[in-house]
Amino acid sequence: GATMIKSFRGQIVDGGQDTIVLHTIDGSTGYRIVKFQTMSADPYAGDAAEHITKIYKTEQTAFDGAVDFSDNTLLGAAIVNNHTNGYSDPSVPVIIFDQEIFNQDIYVTHVDTQGAVACNYYIELEQIKLDLSQNTVATLKNLRNEARTLLPP
Repeated sequence: GATMIKSFRGQIVDGGQDTIVLHTIDGSTGYRIVKFQTMSADPYAGDAAEHITKIYKTEQTAFDGAVDFSDNTLLGAAIVNNHTNGYSDPSVPVIIFDQEIFNQDIYVTHVDTQGAVACNYYIELEQIKLDLSQNTVATLKNLRNEARTLLPP
C-alpha cells in the first residue's frame, strides 16, 4: 500500500521538551523517522545561539547539549550554529536512526548552549502497520527503555 507520512512541527524553548503523542491502545501502529529539520526561532539575531535538538523514545528529566549515540533511547539529533560574527558554520548536521521503529510517544528536547533562543523543528514519520510480533518487539523495547530510566543503574 501507499506510504503514510505524518508530520509534526513546533517551536521549543531553551531547556524545553515537547511530547509527540503517537501511542495507540493496541500498539499496532509503528513509526520511523524519515525527516528531522530544525531552524533557530530568530535566525539572524546577534551571535548567540547554538541549538541542540534531540528526539528520544522516553521522557527526559535533564537537558544538556551533549549527544550520546550509545543512548538506545535517542532517535535523532540536530545542531544549528547560529553565530553571525565571522565564525558562522552554516551547516546543519542532522542524524536520524531511520531503522528504529517505535509505537509509543516520542519526546523532542532543545538546549541553546549560548543563549536562550527558541528553536523550531519539523519531523516527518513514516507510519507502519505492525504485525503481532513487530508490535510485541516494539512494545517490549519501550518497556525496557522506560524501566531503564526509572530504575537505578
